[in-house]
Amino acid sequence: MSGPAIAVTGLGLVTSAGIGADATWDTVRQGRPTAAQDPRLAGLPVGISCAVPDFVPGEHVGRRSSLMHDRFVQLAITAAREAIAGSGLDTRTWDGARVGVVIGNGVGGSTSLERQHRTMLDKGPEAVSALLIPLIVPNMVAGHLAMEFGATGPNLVTATACASGATAIGTALRLLRDRTCDVVITGGAEAAVSPLIVTGFTQMGALSRRTDDPAAASRPFDADRDGFVIGEGSGILVLEREADARARGARVRARIAGHGASADAHHMTAPDPEGTGVVRAIRAALAEAGVMPDEVDHVNAHGTSTPLNDAVEARVLRKLLGDGPAVTSAKGVLGHTLGAAGGIEAALTVLAIEHATVPPTANLTCQDPEVELDIVAGAARERRIEVALSNSFGFGGQNAVLVLTSP
Repeated sequence: MSGPAIAVTGLGLVTSAGIGADATWDTVRQGRPTAAQDPRLAGLPVGISCAVPDFVPGEHVGRRSSLMHDRFVQLAITAAREAIAGSGLDTRTWDGARVGVVIGNGVGGSTSLERQHRTMLDKGPEAVSALLIPLIVPNMVAGHLAMEFGATGPNLVTATACASGATAIGTALRLLRDRTCDVVITGGAEAAVSPLIVTGFTQMGALSRRTDDPAAASRPFDADRDGFVIGEGSGILVLEREADARARGARVRARIAGHGASADAHHMTAPDPEGTGVVRAIRAALAEAGVMPDEVDHVNAHGTSTPLNDAVEARVLRKLLGDGPAVTSAKGVLGHTLGAAGGIEAALTVLAIEHATVPPTANLTCQDPEVELDIVAGAARERRIEVALSNSFGFGGQNAVLVLTSP
């Protein structure tokens, strides 16, 4: 392992499975899909999503939140509060200058942008919110978390499309190993379920057209997959050097042991069919963690339910790891949360390690014969997990892989 061990001491989740890590884990463990018709998308060719249910900004964030925050920031604040509470850290007494915030986000405040654009067209420019720019720029998610918790250390947002959350965690790992920070709040957040964004994905052919049966639409690694279902949510981790965490008596939930990153340099939206960039990212993550390929017990796959992505990822995993690891994709349950996916799925990987359980890949009823992997389907599988991978890949050919290990 390169550098000091980095511990996960807190995690928070807000997803289409519910608000809080327990709600999300229970639904993912059961393999219960959450996709449904979304009234925000009414009238569009694809009107389904995996939306966070029963989220009330005034209740979950604060009375003035609707004026100050786009939804992606609201989800991140809610998840971060859970993560920090679980870590046992006291934000009133910590040295804020030693606390960093690194959050992944792909799209920014798209819902606020569309809403304010309609306001301008309908009512004129004088009706547009003076807070339009702070509502939409991606960096504000990290900025608001810093204000919320008094974190005055390095503060940034990573934007590597659907790899953004994993890239953020990898960046946090570096800040802790080089001792720039003592604590980092990290992960991903996204709320891009808006008519324009969904239409854009529809036009490029990325979304499932199984709109008559939303619950069955997202089906990673299935022979009948036809695209992803867009989702929203946030997954936040609190990371510290393990020695510091144990010194204060904290619960070490898992370790972030390695991070690998690469670019395909191949195509704007399609993965390199040979998967050479993914291979490099996985090998780099394993090397940093000091782990051999045959030691990997579990892979939380990117597994988007798109024909090309699943096929390339499966070939790479087979080539590097064989059929030994138990593989799953949470996107059959939660949909594709874009820039939040890496944070959410890293948190789910921590929970899989803790519970010694690999959740099933929802809707996998006929595994693609070209996917020569041990994909968990039907029901969760009990399995001791010492080493796990969490894969995230994004448009532009951006790849990020995390190695997580048991404490």
